[in-house]
Amino acid sequence: MYDVIVVGARISGSSTAMLLARAGYRVLLLDRAKFPGGKGAATNLVHPPGILRLKRWGLLDEVAATGCPPIHSYGLQSGPVQLMAKLPAVEGVAEAYSPERRKLDEILLEAAVKAGAELREQVAVRELLTDAQGTVIGVRAETGDRTPIVEHARLVVGADGSNSTVARLVGAEKYDSHPVLNKSHWSYWADLPHDGKVRTYRHRHQHAFTWPTHDGLTIVGLALPVKDFKAAADGERDATVVSAFEEVDPEFAARLRDTRRVDKWMTGAVPNFLRHCHGPGWALVGDAGYTRDPITAAGITDSLRGAELLVEAVEPALAGDRDLAPALAGYARRRDALVSGHFQYTRDHAAIADYNREELEFIRAMARSPHHGSGMVGMFATIVPPAEFYSPANIHALFDHIPPGSEPGWKIRMVRWLVRGAPRHLPPATRLADRLIAANLGSMGTFLLDSPVARVA
Repeated sequence: MYDVIVVGARISGSSTAMLLARAGYRVLLLDRAKFPGGKGAATNLVHPPGILRLKRWGLLDEVAATGCPPIHSYGLQSGPVQLMAKLPAVEGVAEAYSPERRKLDEILLEAAVKAGAELREQVAVRELLTDAQGTVIGVRAETGDRTPIVEHARLVVGADGSNSTVARLVGAEKYDSHPVLNKSHWSYWADLPHDGKVRTYRHRHQHAFTWPTHDGLTIVGLALPVKDFKAAADGERDATVVSAFEEVDPEFAARLRDTRRVDKWMTGAVPNFLRHCHGPGWALVGDAGYTRDPITAAGITDSLRGAELLVEAVEPALAGDRDLAPALAGYARRRDALVSGHFQYTRDHAAIADYNREELEFIRAMARSPHHGSGMVGMFATIVPPAEFYSPANIHALFDHIPPGSEPGWKIRMVRWLVRGAPRHLPPATRLADRLIAANLGSMGTFLLDSPVARVA
């Protein structure tokens, strides 16, 4: 009899098993794969909230030792507007890393086994065992040679990806579900100089991206709306990606032409959904319970945060031999509160809509304001909640960084007067300003109007 059975032994599963085993619980960790072997199709980036967890768990030095440099700044360029800003700190952690995915998997898996979790590889779960009340009490599985396995536990955790077997077996429903919005291809380049920065570009409904990763390599990629994406031979993909950079950063495109791609092109396309992540005797974590478009490169970070969130919720109940139901319900509430804002932000970002004139003026102002610039890239890195960044007070303060004169355009000048020039005893002027800002800020405006501060006003 185990305390917990975790199905899936990659990022979220190994992290969950490690934390529970370190707390003294008997944990069984199952996976269909044989390790080391295979690798997740990921762009490897781990934002500061994920790095904070690795540091807490004593694993950051191992990650850094794999040959990936720290990344301190993120940037966005659209047309002539360029923003590059330092990442805000999360409990003293203000850097990201992009380790090789296979090595990160191995570090977490080895930590779980070292903590005492029992790993069984090449085991596929076929059924979930339930008691008379319908509570999950274990698994029925089989090995690669069809040897049957039956094991029992107080809790079964599905950490087996977006196509989770556990989720299917318990009938966990999706909600706030949206289709694939874009497709991307990326690969690794050698001999590109890197300076500890993530660079992203938005131009003509294309999202190009690049950052330093492991072993002196650089990730280079391009995301396109689904209707514009075409499968092609490697040489044609090379030309497509270089051409996208040529339009926004000719100097970097020239470097690409003078260097070499050293791996195959990888392709990614992910739907956006949340799943009901708990029920009697079971829980979902990582991509099994929540998947958002990879355009913000947050999958690994979300998996690390989710594992910690689940363990924090269930550990007191396991320790006290109490009913797990309230703890699991609390986990679900905390998860949704943590991820819902960034889920919406990522979904909007994934549409790869071109910025209008007013949006570009706001981004240009963010580039002039270290506070706002850091907040903008912190939002991309899942540090700053979108509702906080797009609060009326924060957006109003941004007008201090829009220069006087006619350059910003008449819409921005009028709203600036309503925010900064109208008499303060006329609150309707501020409310009108917020509505006008929202109407001209695309997806940014949605957060402004949804802000609790805006609703109270």
